[in-house]
Amino acid sequence: MRTEYQFREIEKAWQSFWEANQTFQAKVNPAKPKYYVLDMFPYPSGAGLHVGHPLGYIASDIMARYKRLQGYEVLHPMGFDSFGLPAEQYAIQTGQHPAITTEQNIARYIEQLKNMGFSFDWSREVRTSDASYYKWTQWIFMQLFNSWYNQDSDKAESIETLKTILGAKGSIGLKAVCDEEVTRITAEQWNTMSADEQYAYLLSFRLAYLDDSVVNWCPQLGTVLANDEVKDGVSERGGYPVEQKKMRQWSMRITAYADRLLRGLDEVDWADSLKEQQRNWIGKSIGTDVEFAIENVSDKKIKVFTTRVDTIYGVSFMVLAPEHEWVSELTTPAQKVAVEEYVNWAKTRSELDRVSEVKTVSGVFTGTYVINPVNQERVPLFLADYVLAGYGTGAVMGVPSGDQRDWNFAKHFDLPIPAILDGQKDIEKQADPTKEGKYIHSGMINGMGYKEATDTLITWLEANGIGKGKVQYRMRNAVFSRQRYWGEPVPVYFKPTASGDLLPYLIEESELPLELPKIDKYLPTETGEPPLGRAAADWKYKGQYDYEWSTMPGWAGSSWYWYRYMDATNSGEFASKEAINYWKAVDLYIGGSEHATGHLLYSRFWNKFLKDLGYVPEEEFAKKLINQGMIQGRSNFVYRLKDSAKVTFVSHGLKDQYDVAALHVDVNIVENDVLDLEAFKKSRNDVPADAEFILEDGKYVCGWEVEKMSKSKFNVVNPDDLIAKYGADTLRVYEMFLGPLEQFKPWNTNSISGSHNFLRKVWRLFFDDNTNTVKVVDAPATPEELKVLHTAIRKVQDDLDRFSFNTVVSTLMICVNDLGALKCHKKSVLRELVILLSPYAPHIAEELWAALGEQEGSISYASFPTFNAAFLEENDFNYPISFNGKVKLTLAFPVTATPAEIEAAVLANEQVTKHLEGKTPSKVIVVPKRIVNIVLGK
Repeated sequence: MRTEYQFREIEKAWQSFWEANQTFQAKVNPAKPKYYVLDMFPYPSGAGLHVGHPLGYIASDIMARYKRLQGYEVLHPMGFDSFGLPAEQYAIQTGQHPAITTEQNIARYIEQLKNMGFSFDWSREVRTSDASYYKWTQWIFMQLFNSWYNQDSDKAESIETLKTILGAKGSIGLKAVCDEEVTRITAEQWNTMSADEQYAYLLSFRLAYLDDSVVNWCPQLGTVLANDEVKDGVSERGGYPVEQKKMRQWSMRITAYADRLLRGLDEVDWADSLKEQQRNWIGKSIGTDVEFAIENVSDKKIKVFTTRVDTIYGVSFMVLAPEHEWVSELTTPAQKVAVEEYVNWAKTRSELDRVSEVKTVSGVFTGTYVINPVNQERVPLFLADYVLAGYGTGAVMGVPSGDQRDWNFAKHFDLPIPAILDGQKDIEKQADPTKEGKYIHSGMINGMGYKEATDTLITWLEANGIGKGKVQYRMRNAVFSRQRYWGEPVPVYFKPTASGDLLPYLIEESELPLELPKIDKYLPTETGEPPLGRAAADWKYKGQYDYEWSTMPGWAGSSWYWYRYMDATNSGEFASKEAINYWKAVDLYIGGSEHATGHLLYSRFWNKFLKDLGYVPEEEFAKKLINQGMIQGRSNFVYRLKDSAKVTFVSHGLKDQYDVAALHVDVNIVENDVLDLEAFKKSRNDVPADAEFILEDGKYVCGWEVEKMSKSKFNVVNPDDLIAKYGADTLRVYEMFLGPLEQFKPWNTNSISGSHNFLRKVWRLFFDDNTNTVKVVDAPATPEELKVLHTAIRKVQDDLDRFSFNTVVSTLMICVNDLGALKCHKKSVLRELVILLSPYAPHIAEELWAALGEQEGSISYASFPTFNAAFLEENDFNYPISFNGKVKLTLAFPVTATPAEIEAAVLANEQVTKHLEGKTPSKVIVVPKRIVNIVLGK
């Protein structure tokens, strides 16, 4: 038995115990309730973890341990989202296979995670880059390819059911999610098609399909990037320019699930702010499609979608997206140069910048006019980058009297701003259809209100075949191709038809997984094809058909991984029915809010699809979601004299006396803001040995500031260093103590010693520091000790049930202080205390559990203490005793005492007798559990 708090030995010993005994291995156990707690899939970077990364992992681990103590079968797994650009970029630079880098990074992550004492079931570890895992990612893609969305049943169905419908009824009137330009056919036409023609026709309905999409193309990286991989017009990885480009891509019809994705938000316990982000991203709009004829062009019409068709009489210009396919055709010779320059400029703008900048005005006139269908007026056609080709129709009608951006645009280009409503002069009022007002100068809707005008126009447009009512979504179908090597191969090959067209076909399920081939370089081919094109000569389906050369995006493998954790080694299916029906859905999911409109939307989409096909029982994959806040870095600064012949640094308190420049300094060589001068000299090449330091009180004191934790600011704190100095339990307790999980909070290594001292106080309740002997005694607890304990039990349970992790630490600190003051070393009390502590500080808890002589092997499967309210009840009440309203003393009486009993006891009390000084009270007033007032006559 260890009688000293040797945290390094204790933590290593219990980590080895857990691993050897598979302490946290979860099982399908119908006899117990289940609890599934999951962290968002980490990407294993080469830098490893800094102290900000474990915040969510610590919280999830606390909940996993808490639920085990409550008798739940807990699934708490960990794995790695191990495909991705960083490993591929390293491979391009070094020629080393990405799998090698990825394996090294994962090994480092696992080492760090195990050092922190997380109760992960490592037997279920998965990696998206393992063929045994991506076999099932490919399998899900195949199910999507073989499915269509039936709007009548409001779910995905097998493509075979669509064939049956087409054979019996054709597609006229068919309610299906499909390509907008798909030709509607009769059953007779379907039945007379060749097999190749029927197959090609079905491609317009499949949930996974090929399409020409406008994408974020990064030439230097040689790949398409998702919106969340682009920041300020450059790639998040590397900072390379990104342009808008139309490419042939695999896509997913996530828009088929738009309404269900909206409705599902009402069923989950997620943050309101995150739900609102998703609602805005999906962006449901109810409006009207309207066709505008093009002057002097008879075979084309520009279609726009508007939610305010009532404003059509106020249109003074039309705007096309710069990448619209008709731009060159609709540009007049006089405007050709200006248009080409603008189009090239717009390519360099990120999608986010284009749609978010309201005040900035840019655009160019094409020289062409369109015709307003309701009044036949000529409307100039412009290009502007705030319109996106991939959203809606790629065209919008400009109504400057009803929209701020349109008003800015019209003023910039000196275009007319016609009024729409009477009695309303400002834009805000005209833009609000609920305001009172009648339409003016508006043909058929003159004098009407908003509702009547809208209905009248839609009826007229539909009757004339130039418009119709429509529901539209801001969200677009998800691009599912990446032009890179290190990703899941798409299980598709291309076979020519009799007419020579290449059509995509799935490989057989029995041929999964389709594994990545070996290639000589990880760059695109010399002709610009994706890296997999380098293997084209040898990598063919059945030796003759080309495979798809693009790979799947990063979100593919992370859109279903929680199911693989349920049955991680199953080679026959992605997870067994038994496992899925037991674990069902994630009960608690913890991760960053930055994934709100990427990973979380795609995951909900795939989950709903798998439910449609009957593979899973739940509509939503995660019941409760918590977004942890960021731990910000505490940067330190040194101050270097400017224009000095000798390199000189001035201490913080003296810096205002000199002309200095502030420089970041490595926080790991600073303690309590005092700089280790020798370590500083060694850490920097620009500090010579004879550098001068102007000190204050013999020390060099650094300045500090709270910033984002990053290498460039030298404020990254390695958890390994803190664990070596203070222990993993201290790190866990301190990170939770910093503040509410959801909030941003600054890191300050200077304060971590307080958490370490707290754990030492816990240790001293069990052992004597001076004699290294056991203090624990097997004796009954006093009422005071039980009150302290059960106050803590109630508060810890209430707070954990509310996911208030930081307040639990405060409660435990108060409890330990109070027990210390009472000199409590009772086994019956300390046993319960150590269970309360164990989710936060599992290593010391295991050690103390063993010291108590418990025989259960691990505290992990002890029972959470039961709160007993009786121990909080007060047996006595301290009554203030006043004389003519002035309190002179306090006396304790049982809470069950009657007023007569209290009065008699008060008058018989020796202290009261002294204050009476021989006088007889005229009255004694007893207010139960309040006060006793003795009234004396004059």
